[in-house]
Amino acid sequence: MSKKILCLSTSNYYPYPTRKQNLMNRFAALGYEILYVDPPVTMIAPLKDKATAARLSAHRSAPRQALPNLKVFASPPVLPFFNRVRALNKRNQKNLAKYLAEICSKYDFGKDFWLWCYSPSSCDLVDPLAAELGIKPSKLWERTIYDCVDRHSAYPGQIDPAVVDKMEEDLASRAHRVFTTARGLYDRLIEFNPNTSLVPNGCAFELFNSVASMEKESDTLQLGFVGMLQECIDYDCIRAVSMEFPNAEIKLIGRPLPGVDLSWTENFPNVNLVGLVPQTELPKYMKEFDLCMNIFADNELSRDVSPLKFYEYLATGKPVVSTLVPLQVLDYTDCIYVAESPAEFAMKCREALAEPADDPKRQMRIEVARASSWDEKAAEIIEILGW
Repeated sequence: MSKKILCLSTSNYYPYPTRKQNLMNRFAALGYEILYVDPPVTMIAPLKDKATAARLSAHRSAPRQALPNLKVFASPPVLPFFNRVRALNKRNQKNLAKYLAEICSKYDFGKDFWLWCYSPSSCDLVDPLAAELGIKPSKLWERTIYDCVDRHSAYPGQIDPAVVDKMEEDLASRAHRVFTTARGLYDRLIEFNPNTSLVPNGCAFELFNSVASMEKESDTLQLGFVGMLQECIDYDCIRAVSMEFPNAEIKLIGRPLPGVDLSWTENFPNVNLVGLVPQTELPKYMKEFDLCMNIFADNELSRDVSPLKFYEYLATGKPVVSTLVPLQVLDYTDCIYVAESPAEFAMKCREALAEPADDPKRQMRIEVARASSWDEKAAEIIEILGW
């Protein structure tokens, strides 16, 4: 009998694929039946972002059939401040449990499925969901997986780090299996669950490796960044590169997250904010890059991330210049360029641009990315689970 997975994601399925979508897509291709549940918005979210208003009632709509074996559902809205007050999280999760039980029944998903969680808040979901399904909580905990992709308590906003860390401990300690994307996350969570495995992020290798065989068309020197423009990016490095290469184009591809001030770019005319680009169109932009920039500010959140962009960069074969964080980049110093400060970052960019076309580091980068394809990552997880 094929596996069934109820995936409670922290990323919307559309429009940009992260670890969650990539893994679930590959599980679906293997014949597993997937119900993918987008994360909720809080009931007061439209006060800050009017675009979220439609999501308050999206859970009443029919699911989207993303793939033959994968349906995408919206979550019901939740009470705010649940990452500060555990009682509010319990109330939210009890409400979510009812909704999940309803869709499992409506879409003939049954009760014998794997619960795949990405948020510490799910610690308070398993027991009420088991009650709604009419099964023992222990049975559902035996089929619960926590895939930890971030140090959740390090996020800014309305959270109490101690509350979030305790919820994560409660989830990890009772889950059947824990996966982590970074060494720091692994070192923390294995203390709570010996069945913890380190499986870093990967990349859509074939898509991004296609860049390696494309010819650059523009004569303009381009230094590129791909990814969400968020608070954990080291913008000092971008400014340093902009000043070091005044005749180059510093191309930033990605959407600014709420609260990120990019008004400074008005004083840096060679910094080009491209905006969000569909993943399938990224190769035609990246073929114009002369090097790729992996830029993170040194903080608790950044140290333990596993950026998809890093492996995507490697797949292109192009030179990669990175900050010291995330820490996992230190495993690849034989094929990338690493800097400790904004000034050194700009100098490393100059060094990387002088790399000969036949430098063996190019093929080393490609081979690292090949071994980190999402197909390989999905196969590794399946092997660990014994499926």
